Amino acid sequence: MSATNEAPHEHGYISDKANYLKRMGRIEGQARGISRMIDDEKYCIDILTQISALTRALQVVAVGLLDDHLKTCVLDAAKLGGDDAEAKIQEATDAITRLVRS
Repeated sequence: MSATNEAPHEHGYISDKANYLKRMGRIEGQARGISRMIDDEKYCIDILTQISALTRALQVVAVGLLDDHLKTCVLDAAKLGGDDAEAKIQEATDAITRLVRS
């Protein structure tokens, strides 16, 4: 079942939503800064260093969201059991696989 087909409920990250939004705002700023660096023809290694920092910042957000998802959506589904539990576990496994590949 995809996220768009699910009944509305409170997502695991909701209690830390402000923090996630703050982090994403900083990430947006980092991305704009990298664009400016390229436009200003800055040194390649300096740009790569900033890209590495941006990548790490996105990974921190991704791992936090995954942790919240496991502790709420997956745990709740596992307690109920059945097909929904298996689907949530598979969904989490697929998300982890995508993160590991990136």
